[in-house]
Amino acid sequence: MRKALAQNPNLLRTLIGLGLTLIVLLAYAVYGATINTEVYIYNSDSGDSEVTLTEPVRYYDDENNQTTWTWDASLNGTNLTWINLTSNFLSDGSTIAISNGEGFYSHPDLGNAEAEDFSCSDSCKKRLEHKVNSTGESTIITSLTNPDPALRGKGSVFADSLEEAAKKADKIVATKFEPTNVRITVTESGNRTVSPSVELTQVNEEITSIEKFEVDAATEFFWALAAVIGCFSMVLVPSFTVYFAARAKQKKLEIRLELAKVEIEEE
Repeated sequence: MRKALAQNPNLLRTLIGLGLTLIVLLAYAVYGATINTEVYIYNSDSGDSEVTLTEPVRYYDDENNQTTWTWDASLNGTNLTWINLTSNFLSDGSTIAISNGEGFYSHPDLGNAEAEDFSCSDSCKKRLEHKVNSTGESTIITSLTNPDPALRGKGSVFADSLEEAAKKADKIVATKFEPTNVRITVTESGNRTVSPSVELTQVNEEITSIEKFEVDAATEFFWALAAVIGCFSMVLVPSFTVYFAARAKQKKLEIRLELAKVEIEEE
């Protein structure tokens, strides 16, 4: 460091100038990304509604001593995402199933907020029928028409204008699920005469807003400033510490040499 400063007395000034130049370049990059972004964020509203079921049809299998209940329903296939089936207080050993000609995606962890390392895109299976055993007071089958998260909630598109972004977002969210007919089946042990309680709900999406993605230039500038100062501090502080320590040592040595010279001259 000492040799570098000796060769270039303006090294410190050069380093400071270089740091300020980097800060200006980073600030301009942030500003350019803010005003010239081509990313638009769209938001969709999830409309939850209960599906009307037909009256249950009962069938008793005397040979197996089982009672089967069936319900039929028709879904609203426009922008359909979630289909949730719930049955309460099923008898022990009962099963509940939902079937459709197109098929749904489902998994036992789908809809479980405590599930770890779960992704429906990787784990959910598409089947024409999903069946589960009774799990106590409430038995639930949660399913999706498509595991793609861009179809629900929030997403982003690249576009040159708001109109183009709106068309692209509408093309993503606007889906038509067919066929819409579903059948619900509950199988219970024994000769049952009272139909179980079954509820079917669906979720349909509707785009509510499309906005241009914007970066807070002031915040990003201060982050860039902090990053540059931190980087230069990591380089300069140790270097200058060594330099000033060496200078202090050199001064002590010069003082000793001066004292020794005075003593020699006095002799």
